[in-house]
Amino acid sequence: QVQLVESGGGLVQPGGSLRLSCAASGFAFSRFPMYWFRQAPGKGLEWISFINSAGSTSYADSVKGRFTISRDNAKNTLYLQMNSLKPEDTALYYCARDPTGGNRGQGTQVTVSS
Repeated sequence: QVQLVESGGGLVQPGGSLRLSCAASGFAFSRFPMYWFRQAPGKGLEWISFINSAGSTSYADSVKGRFTISRDNAKNTLYLQMNSLKPEDTALYYCARDPTGGNRGQGTQVTVSS
């Protein structure tokens, strides 16, 4: 079955950077578009980025120019490089196989605070 395991979250100061990873198994990773979502406390699930099997990408306006999604199909791994982090980026970050956020991992917490 689909298994996605996120890692790389943590506590970072405003303006800092983090790189999230998502290890995928149980499906043909290279053939699927992949997504990053996040959920801040008390808020709904927010889509933030997408990458298709060919490497084309798109981003939510809230993260455009600061976040970069990438994938390594040989390692079955999805990445999210996050730069210039802001307190409002604080959330639980998920990778997902489905555009609705279904088939997602358990999440990794990102906290941006001084």
